[in-house]
Amino acid sequence: MLVLAIETSCDDTAAAVTGDGRVLSNAVASQDEIHADYGGVVPELAARRHLETIQRVIRRALGEAEVAVSDLDAIAVTRGPGLIGSLLVGVSAAQGLALRTGLPLVGVNHLEGHALSPLVNGNLEMPFLSMVVSGGHTAVYLVSDIGEYAEVAATCEDSAGEAFDKGAKMLGLGYPGGRLIDETARGGDRGAIRFPRGRVKRDPLAFSFSGLKTALWDYLRRDDNNGSLPDICASFQEAIVEVLVRRAVTLAERLQVPRIAVAGGVAANSRLRELMTSETEEGGFEVVFPPMSLCTDNAAMIAYVATRRLECELPGEELVAVSRLPLGPRLELT
Repeated sequence: MLVLAIETSCDDTAAAVTGDGRVLSNAVASQDEIHADYGGVVPELAARRHLETIQRVIRRALGEAEVAVSDLDAIAVTRGPGLIGSLLVGVSAAQGLALRTGLPLVGVNHLEGHALSPLVNGNLEMPFLSMVVSGGHTAVYLVSDIGEYAEVAATCEDSAGEAFDKGAKMLGLGYPGGRLIDETARGGDRGAIRFPRGRVKRDPLAFSFSGLKTALWDYLRRDDNNGSLPDICASFQEAIVEVLVRRAVTLAERLQVPRIAVAGGVAANSRLRELMTSETEEGGFEVVFPPMSLCTDNAAMIAYVATRRLECELPGEELVAVSRLPLGPRLELT
């Protein structure tokens, strides 16, 4: 089955072709340079750039896969969650192509793509926990089977990726902040500054990073602030990573699920990979990360989800772009 997928949920314009269980192409046009001056994604600018690049990226994906539109069996597209203007560009392009070719069109939940992205080039027995950590999302899902998901923990405000980006902006590092903090932190002391580890009284398993951002802001304004930039980055990063790892392991223990997948842009963080690997090995859990190319937003994971849904004869998402879209019901843990 040859599937062309389109992904435009945020600021990356992406298209990919998968077939015979392989990723045949995975084209991504980044907008980092456009949004760098703002320290974050500007929705209107993102949507305009998608309009300018979407057809070129689709042609590139088809060319790299060495297939023609007439060879395809289906088209897939992210329909949410994300920036509504960006989503509309991708959904409209996919609908136009499906109308012209008569091919079936499968709508895909962006979160399902991330949650299953470690399976694209790997293998992980179900059930497993999938922790999706990115600029827009921080949540943990119980993946029981294809199409069977339940949210078991989520952030009550900011995502981990948001904390990285805003922290980097305060430090004058630039954008995207997660990668820049990771690189700067490699020469620093993780214990130099004791930043708070966020907790939510009403829900001890929830994530919270707004207080950490405030703590960094307060530290940088102190008269006795004498920490080096690498030390500040390493300490700030450790406060984020430690919470992510601790919650994931705790949830795996509570649910008695021996397998954990870590996905999303923050899954590329070197310290998260290091600490998660060591802590899960100590606890007897299996952990899987997607390759770096599948951590940030990409269309290969969308094509994978569409393929698995078609194989399992499951319906795709409704083909209407929506900014908010949950992945499965919330599973309340007592």
